[in-house]
Order: sequence, then C-alpha cells, then structure tokens
Amino acid sequence: MGACMALCSLASCASCLCGSAPCLLCGCCPSSNSSTITRLVFSFFLLLGTLVSIIMILPGMETELQKIPGFCQGGTSIPGLENQVNCDVIVGYKSVYRMCFAMACFFFFFSVLMIRVRSSKDPRAAFQNGFWFFKFLILIGITVGAFFIPDGTFHNVWFYFGIVGSFMFILIQLILLIDFAHSWNEIWVRNAEEGGKGWYAGLLIFTVLHYALSFAAVVLFYVYYTKPDDCTEHKVFISLNLIFSIVVSVISILPKVQDSSPQSGLLQSSIITLYTMYVTWSAMTNNPNRECNPSLLSLVSNVSATEPLPTSAPGQVQWWDAQGIVGLVIFLFCTLYASIRSSSNAQVNKLMQTEEGRDSGAKGEVGEDGLMRAVDNEEEAVTYNYSFFHFHLCLASLYIMMTLTNWYSPDTKTHVMQSSMPAVWVKICSSWLGLGLYLWTLIAPLILPDRDFS
Repeated sequence: MGACMALCSLASCASCLCGSAPCLLCGCCPSSNSSTITRLVFSFFLLLGTLVSIIMILPGMETELQKIPGFCQGGTSIPGLENQVNCDVIVGYKSVYRMCFAMACFFFFFSVLMIRVRSSKDPRAAFQNGFWFFKFLILIGITVGAFFIPDGTFHNVWFYFGIVGSFMFILIQLILLIDFAHSWNEIWVRNAEEGGKGWYAGLLIFTVLHYALSFAAVVLFYVYYTKPDDCTEHKVFISLNLIFSIVVSVISILPKVQDSSPQSGLLQSSIITLYTMYVTWSAMTNNPNRECNPSLLSLVSNVSATEPLPTSAPGQVQWWDAQGIVGLVIFLFCTLYASIRSSSNAQVNKLMQTEEGRDSGAKGEVGEDGLMRAVDNEEEAVTYNYSFFHFHLCLASLYIMMTLTNWYSPDTKTHVMQSSMPAVWVKICSSWLGLGLYLWTLIAPLILPDRDFS
C-alpha cells in the first residue's frame, strides 16, 4: 500500500515537472501569479548554476577529486582501470567559464525562442511556463557538452564576451538602482505629505548617512589606494567620480530641475554617489599593480604600506576576496529584484518592457484535486517581456562568471590568471555611464518638456 502511494506521489511530481510553473510551487505560493512563479524558477536555475560554480572553484577541490579511485588523470587509480577525467578542467576557473557558458547559452536560447510572445495563449508560452524537467535536462546537456570544449582559445575569447556582457549587466543594475532611488524618495515624500512628518526625518537621516559613507570611502581610497609618486590612474578615477557626484547632487536641487521634476532630490543623489564609490573601489581592486591594489587582509591586519606585498606561488590564484563577495551579494540582489519586482511600477515597466499587471490581486484557485493553483494572469497579455527577461539572465550568467574569477584574464598556457586593466576600465566607464543616466533623468524634463517622464 505504501509503495502504491509512493508511486502515485512520484507520478504527481513527474506531472508537475512536465507541467506548468504554478503546479511546481502551488504549495509554497498558492496565491501567486504564474508569471511571478516562472521568473522565480528560472532565477533558481541561475542560482543553482552559481552554487555549482562556487563548489567547483573552492580551494582544495582538485585535491579531493584526486583521491577518488579511478577518476582523475594522475590521481588514485584502480588496477585494470585507466583514469579518464582531466580534473584540471572540472575545477578552478575553467569550470566556472564552462558552467557559465552553458547557462548563458541556455538563457540566450530562450531569449531568441520567446521573441514577440504576447500572451499565454501563444504555444511558446507553454514552454516558458512549463516542461521544467525537460528544461532542466537541456541545461544539464549543454553543461556536459561545455566541458568537452577544447582549451585552445576558448577561455581567452569567452573572457571578452564576459567583459561585454558584464558591462551591459552593470548598466541594467544602474538603471534599476536609479529607479529604486526615485521610488524610495517618492514613497517617503508622499507619506510625509499625508501627515507623517517622521518620514522627512528618515529621508534626512539616510541622505546624510549615504553622503557620510561616500566621503569616508573617498578618504580611505586616497589613503590606501594611491601613492604620492604612483597610482596616477587611481587618483584620476577617485577625483573625477567625486567631482561628478558633487555635480549631479547640486543639479538635483536646482530650482529649475525641482520645478520640472519635483520628485528629484538629494536622497537619490546620495544613493547614486554611494554606489559610484563602490564601483570605483571595485575597479581599483582589479588593478594588476599590487602597489596600488593592497589586499583587504593586509589593510585589516595593519600591514605597513612600506612592507613588500606577499605574492602567490606561480599558478596559484586567490579566488575569493572581499570585493568578489560584495559583488556576488549585489548581483544576487539585483537579479532577484529584476525577476520578482512588482509590475505596478511605471519606470520598471519601461525598463523591462512590461505592462501593468491586470490580475495582480487575484487569489489562487482550487483545482479538482483540492489543491490551490496559482492564477494564469497572462491570458490577455504578458506582464513581462519573456525575451528580455532571459536576455537579462544571460547577461547575469556572464557577470557571475567574471565575479567568481575576480575578472582575471586566463592564460591557458601557464594556467595562471592575472588581473587586467580592461576590467578596470569596464567598471570605471560603467560608473560614468551610471552618473550620466542619472543626470539624464534630472535634465530630460527640461530638454523635452512635451514628454511625460512621470
């Protein structure tokens, strides 16, 4: 009897895996929309691939694999059985490049497949919102195939794909951050105008806090990431971003800007300034000149700046540092923010090419089996652009690849990775573009008074 019940349960799970997204998560999100659940499941695929990459890149993983009898070439062997697996490929930066290559191809395939899907009545929408077991098999198949790609020039070529894709992903981060800052200010100002004067105090506190942290960061940058007779690039980066941040802050409170954009203010400028300082620090930590790029451990341990910096042994790479961990956390936050952000926000709708959710308040429906089912809220029109969503996850796969490998440029001949100046310039240029985008949101209503920017 128990075996029969287990088989029935397994059959039910199999039908869910081959069915729709609401069936997968009906127990956890009974009143959710199918569009939200689908985005969560695809985001889970990305998170799963990220976790696998992290495991593969952990220090000592290759040593542990060498201990498995009959597995790694050159490792512990079994009499009569030849070791076939090259463990140099399935661990370290090579594994991250291949895993993220597979995820990028997976999401890019769906991005192309879902072009111009208008509603859930489109046959392709069924593949978007269901058949999860088969989609998971497709991802596994692409991943396995990626590990059979010969070394050659693959890593060097894919490195530049990663730089371009990461640059585009950072721009999306910046746009979402600007939207978040405007939404935050708009909501708190509206609450204050409705009678809650404490909201003004909150705006003031957070604005001062953000500027204080930014100023402290600038001081620390000059102290630890510059030298009196060296590190000219860092001095230029810090100074320019400080000047640009002050300029956009002043512009945000000009009378003409306030008249055309009443929602603009110093809170948004303080958030953009703080993020600009983070991107500046992130860029400087990719400088291959170790004299201008001290490790965070040496700074925390109060190692004298005049003492020589320790160098790694040839072929040995420091996989994790504070910048990489912070970048990973911000990456996960921004990906989830873009995936499950409510479609009721007009600015996010324009960014994600979405429409207002018409059934966002609908409740779950009870199926014939008595279980709650999520609502298909896309019968008339999709609430988010399927193709753009997958393209965003494709770019996120490239960004996580560069983050986990600390933006190192691989050298397949010596198996050594070194920081590169292109990564520095990508991040610095993205910070300048971010400031430019924020400046455009301030002056666009003045330049184009006939357009609606609300």
